[in-house]
Parts: sequence; C-alpha cells; structure tokens
Amino acid sequence: MLETPASVMRTAIYPGSFDPIHRGHTDIATRAAALFDKLIVAIYAVPAKSLLFSVDERVALARAVLAACGNIEVVPYTGLTVELARQRGAQTLVRGLRVISDFEREYQMALMNQQLSPTVETVCLMTSYEYAFVSASLVKEVFEAGGDVSGMVHPLVLRALIDKRKAGGEPS
Repeated sequence: MLETPASVMRTAIYPGSFDPIHRGHTDIATRAAALFDKLIVAIYAVPAKSLLFSVDERVALARAVLAACGNIEVVPYTGLTVELARQRGAQTLVRGLRVISDFEREYQMALMNQQLSPTVETVCLMTSYEYAFVSASLVKEVFEAGGDVSGMVHPLVLRALIDKRKAGGEPS
C-alpha cells in the first residue's frame, strides 16, 4: 500500500457541464468534499451539447449553491480534464453514477484518462437514492414543459431558470 505524506493535500476534481447544477450534483459534491482536503468543481465551458446557461452563469450558480462547503472551489475550464488536474495538483477525478449507462461511459472515460495521465485516479460515487432519476437534461425538459422542479434544484437555480424563461432564454 502506498502511503501519502501527511503534508500532501488531497485534491480532487469533480468535472461536468452542470447545466444547470441540480441536487444530484450537489449531493455528489458535498459527499466528495468530505473525502478530500479540497474539491474543485470544474465546469466545462464548451461541452458538445446545447447549453441553457453560459459558463459564467453556471459557475456563479455552482458557487452560490456550494458556498457552505469551505473546501470546494468552483472554476471554469476548457481542454482536457486530466490537464486541469495536473495544473491544479489534483490526484483524483470524482464522477457520479446514477444508472448502468453512466457506468459504461465513466468506465471508458476513466480508461482514457488513465492512458493520458496514469497518476490521476478516477473515483465514482453512487448517487443517493432520492436523486437517482435527476439529470440536468430532465430538469430542463420538465421545467420547459411547465413541471415543478423545485425539489430537484436549489432555490437559486429555480430562480435562474425562471429568469431565463422570462428573458426568452435560448441555449448558449
């Protein structure tokens, strides 16, 4: 077993698009923050999907929602996640798993990241039962159809969704 010197800070990165951040995301983030000295919630600026919120809006929402956790930092990023890990001194990537299809995708990503940066490990946390059905895509879809998503998102995120709809928010 490898021993980590006590003076080394254990830093992890929890990457994602977080469009919008929802209670499943905050559950994984707060649980991961309890496992590491520092958790960096890294918001990918340009994912290959249609976004409702800009990267600045997503970062601001995540910072507000996660403000109570003193060891969480929220940053935007582009490029490879493992490169961000190298730059920030992170040893671990944290991913959340809800369903079997998540595992398949996360497994492929973990193997690719291992190939790109063998010193960065991937740790997957199982979603809490009450959030197993929640995804950002479903939150947006249900909200746009007039459904109640108040139990799925922080009140600040709900306000941002309402404001975006009032402003005629188009995907970014």
